[in-house]
Amino acid sequence: MKPSRFTEEQIIGILREQEAGAKSSDVCRKHGISSATFYKWKAKYGGLDVSDAKRLNTLSHKGRVKNEMRRSRSSFEARCAGTSG
Repeated sequence: MKPSRFTEEQIIGILREQEAGAKSSDVCRKHGISSATFYKWKAKYGGLDVSDAKRLNTLSHKGRVKNEMRRSRSSFEARCAGTSG
């Protein structure tokens, strides 16, 4: 997946601009993002503080690491079971 050009802090700042009264189309044009991206961010980060967003990102990363470990373990167990017979 392509990394975002914007940090979580920047995304929350962009969302706050719109919450402060700016039109969402003007905010999108100013920052060079599509309205679809803006509303996707709003669904994900709307109402969060920067610290909340960082915590969400950390939890998401930990979940990915756990899933990867689980997959590699089951793959290892399958290989071991196949060679013992």
